[in-house]
Amino acid sequence: MRRLGHGRQLSEDLTQETFLRAWRHIGQLRDGKALEAWLYRIAGNVSKLYWRRHKVKESTGIESIAAPSASEAGHDVIGRSEELRRLQRAVDRLSRKLRQAIVLHYMQQLSISEAAEAAGISQGTFKSRLNRALNTLRKHAT
Repeated sequence: MRRLGHGRQLSEDLTQETFLRAWRHIGQLRDGKALEAWLYRIAGNVSKLYWRRHKVKESTGIESIAAPSASEAGHDVIGRSEELRRLQRAVDRLSRKLRQAIVLHYMQQLSISEAAEAAGISQGTFKSRLNRALNTLRKHAT
């Protein structure tokens, strides 16, 4: 939920709501192997419902990107930290749908098919969103 743009406390509440919904609808899970994608889809739906109900401007960070370790050379740490900050700002500027594609595929490491299922869209649509997100990030990198 944090990666989808929610604050810490709200993320905890929405995560709890996600697991409650999963528990209530566990009988709808068709394949035990698809549990992860199924949970991400529920989480995505809970997040969308929240945004729809509250119609607030989204803001997010990508806290999951690890900061460089102290063992790296000083100039490498500074350079890498700045790159991570620039990437963080660029991802923050993406629309919710494009950000979701980046989060599901690259940060949660879901396959294209799992991520598409989690987002509730076709694989072709997911690939298109992922491509648009990457192109947008490349434009901001230059």
